[in-house]
Amino acid sequence: MQQPYQHEESASGPTRILVVDDDPTVAEVVAGYLDRAGYVVDRADDGPTALDRAAAHWPDLVVLDLMLPGMDGLEVCRRMRGQGPVPVIMLTARGDEDDRILGLEVGADDYVTKPFSPRELVLRVESVLRRSRPATPGARLGAAGLTVDPAARRAAKNDTELALTLREFDLLSYFLRYPGRAFSREDLMREVWGWDFGDLSTVTVHVRRLRGKVEDDPARPRLIQTVWGVGYRFDPTGSTGEESGS
Repeated sequence: MQQPYQHEESASGPTRILVVDDDPTVAEVVAGYLDRAGYVVDRADDGPTALDRAAAHWPDLVVLDLMLPGMDGLEVCRRMRGQGPVPVIMLTARGDEDDRILGLEVGADDYVTKPFSPRELVLRVESVLRRSRPATPGARLGAAGLTVDPAARRAAKNDTELALTLREFDLLSYFLRYPGRAFSREDLMREVWGWDFGDLSTVTVHVRRLRGKVEDDPARPRLIQTVWGVGYRFDPTGSTGEESGS
């Protein structure tokens, strides 16, 4: 995978967050709260400027408005992900489920619906960043040709590295840690996302995206199976289960 742009302080300096929103009031409030929380904040009010800011100083996380003028947040997310992995929290102006699912489909790690509490957003930022940092050294996980190195945050299928988002990596790691066990979407949201409540479609979308990367035939998944009335189960034997494409 192509490596992201690097800035000199990326390894040991303060955490840098790029806030992209064309509403100056929202951007100022968000930037203010993040600044007080100890983050270095860059701001952009449109897609091209956001990409320029990222090229100059690659961010540790992006807070990205979906409804930007011209180049929208989905395209900005796609282009940034084309340069390298970066956690993204998408801001949506409406409670429309299609907006949220579109953001998750292009790889957003989380989303917040406007109007929102800036304190809640800071907590979401901290949660996503915490999960994106390298884990303490631990045993590698593996089954059915899939391997995960939690410390290096690398995953592979048949020795070919997988390009996974933050949440996809965490989800795969969790499944590999508990093979053969069925989990509800609520279980996965709590254990993988760290949320006690939220929109369960988030889990559904991430399972679908993960299947697209680890299954030989995502339309007929054999590893990540749907367990009717429960949720999902990782079956390292790849046997035919109760699954469907949901």
